[in-house]
Amino acid sequence: METIIESQGLPAFKMDTADSLIPLDIMPPNWKPVIEPTCTDKIATGDFNPKEHLQYEAPAKIHTMKDLNLPENTGISPTAVSEPFRLFATAAVHRMRAEVLSKDVWDNCQYSSNLAQCQLRGFAAKYAPFVYDTWKSPETLAIISKIAGVDLVTEMDFEIAHINISVKSDKQKEEEVQAFVDKQAFEEDEGIAGCPWEDDKPIVDWHTDSYPFVCVTMLSDCTSMIGGETALKTGNGEIVKVRGPQMGCAVVLQGRYIEHQALRALGTTERITMVTSFRPRCPNLPDDTVLTTVRPISNLSELYSQYSEYRLEILEERVRAQLRAFRDNKRSGKKIDVKAMKDFIRLQGEFLAHMDKEMVEEELVVPGFINDNHLLHNDKDDDAKHKRRREE
Repeated sequence: METIIESQGLPAFKMDTADSLIPLDIMPPNWKPVIEPTCTDKIATGDFNPKEHLQYEAPAKIHTMKDLNLPENTGISPTAVSEPFRLFATAAVHRMRAEVLSKDVWDNCQYSSNLAQCQLRGFAAKYAPFVYDTWKSPETLAIISKIAGVDLVTEMDFEIAHINISVKSDKQKEEEVQAFVDKQAFEEDEGIAGCPWEDDKPIVDWHTDSYPFVCVTMLSDCTSMIGGETALKTGNGEIVKVRGPQMGCAVVLQGRYIEHQALRALGTTERITMVTSFRPRCPNLPDDTVLTTVRPISNLSELYSQYSEYRLEILEERVRAQLRAFRDNKRSGKKIDVKAMKDFIRLQGEFLAHMDKEMVEEELVVPGFINDNHLLHNDKDDDAKHKRRREE
């Protein structure tokens, strides 16, 4: 059985190196990060430098919404998901891990939910300057935007960046791999080899993201990893899998509009992924951000404050643009287009109503509990179908 870090208050930390800050009573015995420098001198210092820390190699393929049998007008871009691609140099990964695994982050920014057992959120602006600068960099944003097919900015500071963590002991790792090998041997003997492995214990269960696009970056060494893919539900309900990224590599996904889950990684003692969220830069593009999957695992005061600020900025830009157009038409002697003005007012009213719906009163939010409202399919029906297939 996989051991997952619990999310209660953390005890003392073992601080062997800048890259291995481990809560002693939480980790399995003798667990340590796979990537561990022998001394702190190997962890460089200084600001994020795109020439040094970015190591971009274009993805081999970018899958479209049409490829997944989803309506082509779904979302804000034709891009659905990229194949894994190299994004960061090893030195950058070490810097990120040093900040993510720091005592301040674990003490103050750890969350848990029914979808995922251990998550770190809302830490970068205060505790992780390298991580923060990395995702705010124009060079990084240009890469993500090119793959996404639309000009993007980071969603808000609180979402730089969300960390999913799964760890297990060496013994558990070996037992899981042996069970996988035994299962393969059994299937070959029974003549059913080749059936896709179905994970009944995913790291993050089926969900859609709260934000339009995400970039998922791997911070662990996955050399010996089995599994660890991202499973996607297509428009006709089928399941496809995208290969998991290697250390320093990433995947870009339009996760607001595609149901997906993070499958378990066998053959490794840890899987640490960094999920950074993005929204369109242009204020006239739809912003379908919801807070369903993040409200229960957030500091609501910070989340609502940042959400309100950027949404009101979008509204401000829209109103200013509308006012400029209105004044230009008035100066040129044109009559007011009543229908166009009423359409504009209606759309902004819907924009504000959506904000009102998403900002649920704090006393009504159940910490750690995420309901199924974010899902596009009926999971119970899907589970029944998969069960029948296995039985057949």
